[in-house]
Amino acid sequence: MILRGGDPWRGDHCAMRHRLFRPYPVLGAFLALAAAGCATLQQLAALRDVDFSLDRVSDLRLAGIDLAGTRSFDDLTFMDAGRLALAVSRNELPLDFRLHLLAENPADNATEARLVQMDWTLLLQDRETLSGVFDRETLLLPGQPTDVPLTISMDLLDFYEGSAQDLLELALSIADQGGAPKEVAIRATPTIQTPLGPMRYPQPITILSREVGQESR
Repeated sequence: MILRGGDPWRGDHCAMRHRLFRPYPVLGAFLALAAAGCATLQQLAALRDVDFSLDRVSDLRLAGIDLAGTRSFDDLTFMDAGRLALAVSRNELPLDFRLHLLAENPADNATEARLVQMDWTLLLQDRETLSGVFDRETLLLPGQPTDVPLTISMDLLDFYEGSAQDLLELALSIADQGGAPKEVAIRATPTIQTPLGPMRYPQPITILSREVGQESR
């Protein structure tokens, strides 16, 4: 899904030449500010053209159980199945994983985009679950897909009910490892670095929306 912004952010009209004259410090300062403003508009336009999509989920753990290679409840060992059932009986079922977004700045985009922060909210089946902040500065170069990993920790029982098996299948669906299809979306507000300082995107945008789960294939 392409980030969308208003046309006033396009920097095409900023391709002007100027010269700073020593006798006119005020004019020089104005032109320098105008140049910085043009560069800012160009970087905002570059960010608008960046496409974010779901790449993969890694490091999936449910109630401390490493689910790498797990496709269904039947794949659990007897001990892990017991740990999962015990966690549900205690009304706490921590789910930890890393959601990797793939940011693609088009190769024909003449300007790089420098992402410095991104506030995000995870939605499952159109339901808001939890929010966080990605604050690792990331340079999005034209034509080079870039990994943007979001570290997510949540208690499934805060948002969903069900048996240990049902909740395991939900976790596996999120990781695209099994279970019925689930719609996953990320609502985010990026902030990019510009010559005038960090600038926050004017409104939240949905940069990811797709169904995951083995049965969706």
